[in-house]
Amino acid sequence: MVPDSRRRRYEGIATDCPAGLPELRQNGCVVMPPSLIRLVTLCSNALALLLASATSGHAQVAPTMTEQAGYTGLFAAAWRGDPADIARLSAAGADLRARDGNSRTPLHVAAYASQPDAMRALVKAGADPNALEGDRYDIVTIAAVANDLPTLKAALELGCSAKNITSRYDGTALIAAAHLGHVEVVRELIRAGAPLDHINNLGWTALIESIVLGDGGPRHTATLEALVTAGANVNIADRGGATPLRLATGRGYLEMVRLLEKAGAR
Repeated sequence: MVPDSRRRRYEGIATDCPAGLPELRQNGCVVMPPSLIRLVTLCSNALALLLASATSGHAQVAPTMTEQAGYTGLFAAAWRGDPADIARLSAAGADLRARDGNSRTPLHVAAYASQPDAMRALVKAGADPNALEGDRYDIVTIAAVANDLPTLKAALELGCSAKNITSRYDGTALIAAAHLGHVEVVRELIRAGAPLDHINNLGWTALIESIVLGDGGPRHTATLEALVTAGANVNIADRGGATPLRLATGRGYLEMVRLLEKAGAR
């Protein structure tokens, strides 16, 4: 996901820093001229675009058609969703911790294939519901990114924690879902106790990702609202010191701005 390229024009944004030039001071604040605002906004958006491209480039990878065709044993049973065969194979001693070429277990494969019954059979046989695959995704995060609510609910019921730190970005399933604007998944993860204010190694919370990697549209706005309603901290800034309110304002996401201001954002 990348931010929308269309930006609304602003006449000025007031800040609390001292004015270097008298003509920039108005009502005790500094007002940046439109040309400077446009430059700052472009730089901010460019950074978000680069980071979004980076996160997309290293996103979780589902089994390819070649991998699917090559699966045997538990992997094949997991992909096609065959609980009876999973029970038979596991009883015969098949390795539930086996890994494919991308370090996925049969349980990860079942999650990628949206096969909740196969997932249940694998966990019943002894598979670890909190195992991470090669890119450090668990079955909750796999389902969250896919916007697959039935598989997500099954993963949570089977004991995979919404609190797990996942992906090479040290994030959470909630951050991944907020990035993508998967609002129903976000609400389910909140109900499951996902950490609202976890900061990943990009310096972003779920709330910040809903802004900087969102498009300001209905899905991401509803995602932000769900996070705010659940009690997410609306004043945690990114590494550059930009607060969620500043980030939303700079992008012209006016409904997000309204929600943040109502929640006490500064």
